[in-house]
Amino acid sequence: MKKVVQVTLVCLAIFASYIFYKIYFSDTDKIIMEQETLNDQLNQKTENNLIKNLKYEIKLNQNNQYIITSDLSELVYINNNEIVKMQKVKAVIIGQDNIPLVIISDNAEYNKINHNTKFRNNVIITYMSNKIFSDKLDLNVKNNLAKIFENVRYVGENGKITSDNIKINLLTKKIDIYMNDEFNKVKVNKN
Repeated sequence: MKKVVQVTLVCLAIFASYIFYKIYFSDTDKIIMEQETLNDQLNQKTENNLIKNLKYEIKLNQNNQYIITSDLSELVYINNNEIVKMQKVKAVIIGQDNIPLVIISDNAEYNKINHNTKFRNNVIITYMSNKIFSDKLDLNVKNNLAKIFENVRYVGENGKITSDNIKINLLTKKIDIYMNDEFNKVKVNKN
């Protein structure tokens, strides 16, 4: 009987030592669980920055309005500025004449502070019966300028124009068409 009690006490001591070791000295499970929790939190934080069907309506002044929408957007901070990275973008600028200038692109970066927008990839600008196609468009809201560049093609009722750059004054609708190299000529094809 004495031996049974001694064997039971030794087994109990070994079991207690094993439990004590697992609780106080084995941190691998705890570290793995903490890493998984941290990864889940990071994924949720990234997903929380994604917004579907985002729309901004900005009244620039009494007569001008800027509306921009996107299918999918992500909020990011660059140099303490909140930037909205957008996909499948449509922007409408309505001026004093109430004729909309429509900009469509695959991607855009919208600055929430100054409303400047960089449109990228498959940019299409439509104004009345005129269309401009390009790879990039930078919209400067403060200066009321749109700079269209890289693979610029204009198509209108009177013909087609190919150039490096087009600048549009959004207030006056004045258009400057020019090349990067002054020795190259703007190509004009009349209908």
